[in-house]
Order: sequence, then structure tokens, then C-alpha cells
Amino acid sequence: MFVTGVYARSASVSGDGYARCMQQRSFGQLGTVSALTLGGGGVGQVWGATTRDESIATVRDALDLGITLLDMAPSYGNGEAESVVGEALAGRLPDGVRITTKFGLGNPPASEVRALLERSLDESFARLRVSFVDVFFLHNMIVPDDTRYRGTSRSLFVETVRPEFERLVRLGRIGAWGITGIGVPDQVIETLGEDPVPGAVQCIANLLDSPGGLKRYAEPANPRDIIDAASRREVAVMGIRAVQAGALTDALDRDLPADHPEMIDFNRASGFRALAKELGESAASLAHRYALSINGVSTVVLGVKNRTELRECIAAEAKGPLPTELIVRIDSSVASAI
Repeated sequence: MFVTGVYARSASVSGDGYARCMQQRSFGQLGTVSALTLGGGGVGQVWGATTRDESIATVRDALDLGITLLDMAPSYGNGEAESVVGEALAGRLPDGVRITTKFGLGNPPASEVRALLERSLDESFARLRVSFVDVFFLHNMIVPDDTRYRGTSRSLFVETVRPEFERLVRLGRIGAWGITGIGVPDQVIETLGEDPVPGAVQCIANLLDSPGGLKRYAEPANPRDIIDAASRREVAVMGIRAVQAGALTDALDRDLPADHPEMIDFNRASGFRALAKELGESAASLAHRYALSINGVSTVVLGVKNRTELRECIAAEAKGPLPTELIVRIDSSVASAI
């Protein structure tokens, strides 16, 4: 699945002038992408305050350090993340750099789907200053028709949404379409088993197998079953929530009630933090290395909001995959889900 990393000159690196090019991994229809993806949550100020200038610098730094995939969405800062990328790159993507975006469609009448998808895509294009994205994701769950869950009903998806995605591919507006894997697991797996198959799926990829506060359904999350189903169909897997919204870092950066999903996960991970300290590594670094070591994950999406956080993740990736015996120790260090 992996393409061996190489070495190349980078003006952004001091010392001997050489920087490790990030490992490239298979990404289905897109060929290969970097092992790490820059997500829009951090630069869109979803994960804490930063500045426009720092966000722009973070995007540029990410590309200098070997990241080749930018994962955006209109909902990341009410368009801020996409605007940051548009300003950072001025509409001129370096060779080999790819962009994704998303749209939370919901469950509108079938007659409105085409206009809604096209309008959202046009607005994303304007902010990003591009006329094409490599993957366009449905940014909400696919749900059974007879359900109380919020999302896009299976019948609407099959009969209208998926054909519209395929139409956008034929028109050359998008390279592929994708779905979120943070939904009712059997619906995600069913979609991955159908044709036409999505080009990519975004899945939970952390050592707790936890979607935390993103879980809006009663069934167990089962993210590794979803990753396995995607791998069987050669669908690219973008791993998200590597640090589970801060629960897998050394300290939460915000006050949360004891019953909050992220606080519950933070407490579950106390043994993991002790293990990271024993190994002389930050919990966030070790958590990212774990996510990168999950079989079937094509790339891990970062939620970093500044260059300091970015470089910590870059350094974690450079350390390489975790050995099996350490993965076993990490798995044994966390408490069972409640």
C-alpha cells in the first residue's frame, strides 16, 4: 500500500538543507497522497483561536513540509478555512497538491438536490479560488428511511444524490465523491458495498475507536469494520480524530463537564498518557503515530491551527509506523468504553 519516502531539498529547512519528503500512500482513484493531510478545522478556527496570518502560514508550511492533500469544508469556520487556502495559494496549486471539500446536504426534496450541491460547490470554488476539487464529500450521515436520525435518507442518496455526484464527475467539476464514515455503521458499510463506489470515506482513526461528541446514533461506532469494508473495495480512507478532539493529548485545552464524551475519553486515556510519558513522547505525537499505523488508513487528517502544532505532527510521522509490540501496549493501556 505504501510508496517509499524519498529525500529532497527544501528552502524551509535549516541545517544541511535537506528535509524528509513525507511518505506517500495509495489513495484509490487519486493515485497517491501524503501520509498526513492538512484539515480545515484548525485553520478555520474550529479547534481554538488563531489568526488569519498564522493560518495562511500554516497552509504554506504544510505544503513546504510535504503535505499534498488539503481537506476543507464550508462549515469549518463558516467558510474561513476555504478562504484561508484561497488566500494562501492565490488559486495556484503546486503540482501534485489536491483539495477536497464537503457539503452537509441533509434531506431536502429530491428536486432541490442538484441546485443545492452545485451552489455549495460554486461557493467553495469561489473561496478556494479554484474551479475543481479532487473529492466532494457528503458531509452528513446516510440514514435509514425509517429512522429518527438526522441526515440524508438512503432512498434519497441512492436515487438522487449519488447520481448527482456521478454527474459532477462526468462534468469535470470534481474528481471523485466521498462519504462520511462517522455515521450509522451498517449504512456506511452498505454504501461501500454498492456501485458506483465512493472514491473516499472519512473514518474515525484513533486508539479508542471513538467518535466522541460526533456520535449521533445508538449503535456501536465500529470504525475498524468500516475501514476494512473500504479497503476491500479499494476506497481511500481518510483517518480523522487521531487525538479525539484533544482527549488523546497531554491536557485538554478547554473546560468540559464530567459527562462530556471528550472528557470521558480523556479519563479513559490516562494509562495511555502515562505510557507516552514513559516513552518520552507527547501523547499527541504517539496518538498520531498510532492512527498512521492502523491498517487500511490512507492518510491522517490533522486538525492543527498553527505551525507549532503542525511541526509536531510532521515530526511524529517522520518517526515511522509503530512496532506491533508497542501497539499492543497502547491498546492495553486504555480503559474500555462505557
